[in-house]
Amino acid sequence: MIRMCPECGEPLVTFELEGIETDHCQKCGGAWLDAGEIEEIADRSGGSKKLRAALKSAGESPRGKRKCVRCSAPMTAVSFGTVILDRCPYGHGIWFDKGEIAGVIRADGGELGGFLKDMFKNEIWSA
Repeated sequence: MIRMCPECGEPLVTFELEGIETDHCQKCGGAWLDAGEIEEIADRSGGSKKLRAALKSAGESPRGKRKCVRCSAPMTAVSFGTVILDRCPYGHGIWFDKGEIAGVIRADGGELGGFLKDMFKNEIWSA
């Protein structure tokens, strides 16, 4: 099944780094991480308590206009520092707009930095 970008409708391209797959939109620069992938990245980076707390609070947020890449349900907003991420209300994954990966690294205080910088080096250096 081809996954489509929730922002611009283009097909997503899958990339893998050390066993973790992410889906990227080559048109708008967004990225999708399936459930468990952001937690795996946090674990490999030393465990981000801030990010885990933000993800747990997502269920209480209002639903937005974007649809989940996997189930098409309207996603909810997750505030993480100054970054607002989109998360599937059923826990299927998280959507990052272009530049939001760099914002998450800044908001996290560097805990996620190493692995995310490797995975998203093109986005981070261009943001």
